Amino acid sequence: MRDHDSENDAESDEVSRSQKRREALDVLKLAHALVDLSDAQLARVPLSDELRDETVRARAITRQIARKRQTQFLAKQLRKLDDAELEPIRATLEHDRDHSRRESANLHRVEQWRERLIAEGDDALNEFLQQFPQSNRQHLRQLARQARAERDAAKPPHAQRELFRVLREMFDAAAGVA
Repeated sequence: MRDHDSENDAESDEVSRSQKRREALDVLKLAHALVDLSDAQLARVPLSDELRDETVRARAITRQIARKRQTQFLAKQLRKLDDAELEPIRATLEHDRDHSRRESANLHRVEQWRERLIAEGDDALNEFLQQFPQSNRQHLRQLARQARAERDAAKPPHAQRELFRVLREMFDAAAGVA
């Protein structure tokens, strides 16, 4: 009876083949995510010099099958790390994804306000000023009118871009972003 219990203990300590495969696929996704990062994003990820070099090497390859092979090799190198070493890498990538989503949502809100200020005029401006009372009413009104005139005359969107820039600065200041 004792031998049977020790066999069950040994089996429960072993990781199933399916679990190993899931973990390997997770690490492969991590490798793909590293390869897809920009230079600035990659610089923020806590990687050893060897892993950083492998990532840069994979990014430099343009042929699809060769890049896939190099990314798989990077994943193999990553699988040699334990969970404690992989966790800071995953956390940094997740933080960057969250930041990117927030930034995208913020830009979307700025775009919506710009379109409303151009299309609706003073009504939208009054509503905007309720949310951002420190704003320069005259400057925003002037930019919105210029943008509307540019759009109507099919001219380049200089005032639209300037209005977007001003609105984005206001949203960033309100969010505490320097």
